[in-house]
Amino acid sequence: MVKIESLDQDGRGVARAGGRVIFIEGALPGEVVTYTSFRRKPKFEVASVETVLHASSQRITPRCPHFGVCGGCSLQHLDPLGQVAVKQRKLEDDLWHIGRVRIETVLPAIYGPFWGYRYRARLAVRDVPKKGGVLVGFHEKRSSYVADMRSCEVIPPRISRLLVPLRSLVEALSVKREVPQIELAIADRVDALVLRVLRMPDAADAALLRDFAETHDVQLWLQPQGPASAFPLHPVNAPALSYRLEEWGVEIHFRPTDFIQVNHALNPVLVRRAVALLDPKPGERIGDLFCGLGNFSLPVARQGAHVTGLEGSAELVGRATANACLNGLGDRVQFFETDLFKAEPDELRAFGQFDKLVIDPPRDGALAVVQCLDGPSPTRIVYVSCNPATLARDAGILVNVKGYRLQAAGIVNMFPHTSHVESIAVFARR
Repeated sequence: MVKIESLDQDGRGVARAGGRVIFIEGALPGEVVTYTSFRRKPKFEVASVETVLHASSQRITPRCPHFGVCGGCSLQHLDPLGQVAVKQRKLEDDLWHIGRVRIETVLPAIYGPFWGYRYRARLAVRDVPKKGGVLVGFHEKRSSYVADMRSCEVIPPRISRLLVPLRSLVEALSVKREVPQIELAIADRVDALVLRVLRMPDAADAALLRDFAETHDVQLWLQPQGPASAFPLHPVNAPALSYRLEEWGVEIHFRPTDFIQVNHALNPVLVRRAVALLDPKPGERIGDLFCGLGNFSLPVARQGAHVTGLEGSAELVGRATANACLNGLGDRVQFFETDLFKAEPDELRAFGQFDKLVIDPPRDGALAVVQCLDGPSPTRIVYVSCNPATLARDAGILVNVKGYRLQAAGIVNMFPHTSHVESIAVFARR
């Protein structure tokens, strides 16, 4: 029997007993539980809840019948607003324990719909005769097996209803053992499904795929190799995938294998906060690092600033440039390909002096970038993070070495019911 102190980065309860830390799946802070260990090391154990002897007031009944088996969600047993609070605490703890930085002002958490929010997802596909044939869904917890899912509460209902028909579709294909993944990409006017195929379907397969696309009003793509190889099978002439940021009159086109924010409802709110914190002025030179398709670049340029977007993918640079032209912002935005994980001071200086920066890196953070920042500018940095640990590391450098203050920070609950912590922070020169 142990008492749970907190949650770790994977949403597991953390307790201590016998000089060891115990990570307990399914336990919540403040609870008293018994547990069963399935992994033991000299200094820690990993376990699952056996009995909850004293339950948290925030414990709820999970909505999804697959919760506990499917690895897609880890926190459905915690009240959604409780999840928000836990993530805010995680952000503050990491900033202090890793970066030795305190937040001057805690921003109100950004959150929205808790269900049906995932507009991007990668579903695993596996032919499992012992379970009746093809399975389509997320992986099981701690396993490479595919969960036997017939619905999903975090993807839109119309897509959830396709899980069983997709099983039947793949089961009927001659290449059913060569389809390991189906990627979901929902745009404003198109629902796209990308089938990763290790062997190209034959003519009979293609006919089945076209029938499925027409019957269920989706666009089907095939991806024979890397993400760039994806192409639309049917309908070929469907509207381009895009989403609008209405507040700035911006439309962003993308391919279904491109990175876009998973949570369609929260992305405009995130952009609004980023622009407000950045406070771009007409004529200012602003850098958007790890700029992707221009999700922040184009709204910032709408404010009259001149934006330079830097991105490691040549393909994304090309699409971001096309998006700038599409929105009539080609004269205010330029995009360049550069490897920001290997950034050197001279490299960054070659793009000119920036008054302010937006940084939106992958999980590895922006270590090389922050190490390059010297001198009087940029005066303000808005950092959008998908990993509080690397944000904390980079914040430690910005505040304790480079002369910035962490003016404000807060979480963005992009992935409800998971332990994933998205956040936004603003740094200003002292």
